[in-house]
Amino acid sequence: MDPLGARSQFVEVQNLPTWDQPQGVQDEVDGENFLMEEDDQLTNQLYSLESPFPFRQDINSKIVLFNGDVALLNCTAIINTSNETLTDKNPVSDSIHRYSGPELRDELLKLKGCRTGEAKMTEGFNLAARFIIHTVGPKYKAKYRTAAESSLYSCYRNVMQLAKEHAMASVGFCVVSTVKRGYPLEDATHIALRTVRRFLENHGENIETVVFAVSDVEEPVYRKLMPLYYPRSKKEERIGLPLLPADIGNAEGEPVVLERQIRIAEKPGNLEDDSGDDSLESDLGLVGSHAFARMEGDVDKQRKLILQGQMSDAAQQKQHQRNYNRWLCRARAEDLSDIAALKALYQTGVDLCGRTVMVVVGRNIPVTLIDMEKALLYFIHVMDHITVKEYVMVYFHTLTGEHNHLDTDFLKKLYDIVDAKFKKNLRAFYFVHPTFRSKVSTWFFTTFSVSGLKEKVHHIENLQQLFTCILPEQIDIPPFVLEYDSRVNSPYYTAQSSGL
Repeated sequence: MDPLGARSQFVEVQNLPTWDQPQGVQDEVDGENFLMEEDDQLTNQLYSLESPFPFRQDINSKIVLFNGDVALLNCTAIINTSNETLTDKNPVSDSIHRYSGPELRDELLKLKGCRTGEAKMTEGFNLAARFIIHTVGPKYKAKYRTAAESSLYSCYRNVMQLAKEHAMASVGFCVVSTVKRGYPLEDATHIALRTVRRFLENHGENIETVVFAVSDVEEPVYRKLMPLYYPRSKKEERIGLPLLPADIGNAEGEPVVLERQIRIAEKPGNLEDDSGDDSLESDLGLVGSHAFARMEGDVDKQRKLILQGQMSDAAQQKQHQRNYNRWLCRARAEDLSDIAALKALYQTGVDLCGRTVMVVVGRNIPVTLIDMEKALLYFIHVMDHITVKEYVMVYFHTLTGEHNHLDTDFLKKLYDIVDAKFKKNLRAFYFVHPTFRSKVSTWFFTTFSVSGLKEKVHHIENLQQLFTCILPEQIDIPPFVLEYDSRVNSPYYTAQSSGL
C-alpha cells in the first residue's frame, strides 16, 4: 500500500526530468567535433547505416537518470541489490533497510534466499515505494565473464518481467552490481541499459517510467553510455553507432554466446539412429504450438512404462522434474502480458496461519477466447516461487458463465505437469460461491482424477465464512464478488446479527 504522509525527503518520480528532454549544448558540440574529425567516406557510411538502437522518443520519455538514493524514490517498486542470502551489507541495501523499517528483515527471512540472476519481491513497508524487488548480481571473474554477463542480464530481465506481471507503472533501479562483487562498472552499465531498452521495446507498453538511480561515481559512466542505447535525436543515433560494443545481445538484449549456439546445433552423425531414450527425450522437449497434444502423449508414455515396471519411482520423479523445468523455462521466456492483464491470478496477503494467499477469479478467465496453453505457462511462472513454502488458494466461482469454466482435462494436465512442491505445500483450496454443478464436478475430479487434493478443498458459501480463515484486510476481493455476496447472503447476515 502506498504510504500516507510520506516523508519530505522522498522523491516523486513524475517530477524528475526524463531522458527525452532537449540535448545540452555540449552534446551538440561533441557531436559536431566527432563528425568533423572523420573523413567524408566514413560520415557517408554513418548516414547510410541503421542503428540497432534507433532514436525512439516514446522510449526516452520513460527513462530517468537520477543521482540519488534509490530508497527515496516514490514509485511502484525499487530494486535492492543483495547477495544469495539477502543479507548483504552495501550502501543501497543499508539505505533501503533503514527507510523501510525492521519488518523488511523479517520478510526477507521468509524468502529463504535468492539465486544469482533471480528476482524476488516484498512489500515496501515504510518506503514510499509499494514494493521492493530483490535481485542478486554475479561475482565477476574475467575467467568466467560469459557466465557473469548472462547472470547480470537475468537480473535486469527478471526484474522487468516482475514489473510487467504485476502491472507496475514505475520501477527504480539501483546499479545491481556492487563493488564487492567486482563487476566492472562500464561493462555492467552496457548490459543494464540495453536489457531495459529491449524490454521496453518488446514488452514495455504499460510501464510508464524506469529510473536509473546512480551515485556520483556511477553517473558519468551512465551519461557517457546512455546516448548509445537511448539516442535523443537521429544525429546522436549516428554518432553513437560506431561506439557500440561488438556484442549488443540478441533481440531481448541477452548476451550471445557463440559456443552455445554451436552446441545446440543438430547433433552430427546418423539422424535416423535414434535410441529409445533419445526418442523419449526428444518427445518431451517438443513443447510447441500443440503442446497439450504432445504433453498428453508424454504422460501416457510415462504411465505405460510405470505399469510395465520399466521405470522406477526415482526415474519417474526425475523425468517429471525434467519435464516441469522445460515448461518453467518456457514460461519465463514468453511474453505472457495478455494473460497477466486478465487479473485472474494474483497474490494477496496471508491467512491466519501466516501462509501466502493466492487468488483465482473465475469470471476473469475467458476460456473460449484465450490461449489456454499460455494460461498454463502464466500459472507456472507466477506460482513457481510461491509454492516453495506453504500456501492457500481462494477461487472465486462467483458469477462465472459457461465460457469461464475450466474443463477437467485442462485441470488434469495442469496437475500432471506441476512440480511436486505445488501439491505438497498447498494447504487449503477455498472454493467460494460454488454452485451445485460445480460441487459435483469438484467431487468427481478430486475423487477419480487426482489424489491428495480432496481433503484440501473447502466449499465456502459466503464471505463471512471465508473471513474465519483469512482476515478481510489480508485479501483483495473483486468488487463484483463483494456486491454479489452482500445481495445474496444479506438474509444470512441479518439472521446472524439478530441471533447475537
